[in-house]
Amino acid sequence: MSFQKTTEMPSPYRHLEKMSMQELLRHINEEDQTVAHSVKKTLPQIEALATVVADRLQAGGRLFYIGAGTSGRLGVLDASECPPTYGVPGSMVVGVMAGGDSALRFGIEDAEDDPDQGWRDLQQYEISPKDVVIGIAASGTTPYVEGALKHSRENGIATGCIVCNAGSPVAAQADYPVEVVVGPEFVTGSTRMKAGSAQKMVLNMISTSVMIRLGRVIDNRMVHMQISNEKLIDRGAKMLMEKAGIADYEQAKSLLQQYGSVNAALENL
Repeated sequence: MSFQKTTEMPSPYRHLEKMSMQELLRHINEEDQTVAHSVKKTLPQIEALATVVADRLQAGGRLFYIGAGTSGRLGVLDASECPPTYGVPGSMVVGVMAGGDSALRFGIEDAEDDPDQGWRDLQQYEISPKDVVIGIAASGTTPYVEGALKHSRENGIATGCIVCNAGSPVAAQADYPVEVVVGPEFVTGSTRMKAGSAQKMVLNMISTSVMIRLGRVIDNRMVHMQISNEKLIDRGAKMLMEKAGIADYEQAKSLLQQYGSVNAALENL
């Protein structure tokens, strides 16, 4: 069966420029509602990938996301949110993007065409078989991502991917592929829409489930979150009051600021 990019197929909606604002928003919303169902179909694939990530991180390895364009930005976003949310080192989950940090804000679209640059970028982190690499590419054809996964496998590093076409070259280089087939986009080929939403959902699922398995959540609370602003201090103080049975808000706030996290305060009571 030949590889077909369903992400590039024509939108089922025609003459978008003639639609009213209400029609545009309604149809976009209708398409978005299909994304969660597409993700649900891949739960076994996501479980397999999340399990190996948890195992590697538990053993002291790291997780690398690698991508280009919207996919790369989503990986960097997920990685950057792990330290403040779960109090883990910034080196545990790393987002690597074609074109570097400049590509986060500005489109450097040709950066994704070099099949060897992704591996060179990963080598800057002294990547090893203890780690795991997840390639993110809506099309499943991005040379930067495909090459990074190929070189990673050749060097004994576990690989996964999040793609939105079935049977793609990127998935062929992944030990643990996640293929969320969302179909044609509302605007033909605009994979920042449904494909991007699907990738974001899968990334949320992986990082959240892994951090829970690593003990970074107690009950349903982010007890290791960084206390970096007034909102988080307030949230942490109330969390500490609940978990430790402290009646006085100012006392809980003082303990939180003394120890730096809810978990550390609980361990020292």
